[in-house]
Amino acid sequence: MEPIMSSVVKSEPRAAFVEVDVLEAARRCRDGEAVILDVREADEHRRRRIPGVASVPLSTFDPAEIDGLVGSQKVILQCESGRRSRSALELLHAAGRTDAVNLAGGLKEWVARDLSVEGDLVTGLPMMRQVQIAAGIAVLGFTILAAAVDSWFLLGTGFVGAGLCFAGLTGTCGLAVVLGKLPWNRPNPGRPSSSGTVPQVE
Repeated sequence: MEPIMSSVVKSEPRAAFVEVDVLEAARRCRDGEAVILDVREADEHRRRRIPGVASVPLSTFDPAEIDGLVGSQKVILQCESGRRSRSALELLHAAGRTDAVNLAGGLKEWVARDLSVEGDLVTGLPMMRQVQIAAGIAVLGFTILAAAVDSWFLLGTGFVGAGLCFAGLTGTCGLAVVLGKLPWNRPNPGRPSSSGTVPQVE
């Protein structure tokens, strides 16, 4: 019994997952206590974002770079709904930045509370749809090649499927990163944008 109890005592509980309400997050930012970092992909950030928020995509997220971005301010991580930012939060906590928190509900909740957003007025397809189209074309192409040329091309469909599973499980999509480097997905300095300011929160 003694060895068992000893192992239980020595085991450390996992750090509690911490979230902050959007109104409290807005107050902290207004008072200079914290900064919000957007871990969505760059394309999503350009289309619609919280004013003044920096883009640090989860696909290239490096906890070592966060101190240089925020200095002594506390970190609030944000994505579209809170799932991807939770993954980034776990990376930060593992790196020792345990004061970081997640924005509860993400940008969707921010918008639902009528807090201000801004974004570029773009007409191209959202990145998620581009990924779906590219993955669909790849699967279709490999399937046709497997039927008409050699069954070994089925490995291509398996590769695409594995990539999509990885993206769904981790929130990191390599295909989205590649597509983001194409000319039509790059920032256009001359593109107009709609903007707003974070309202005062009492």
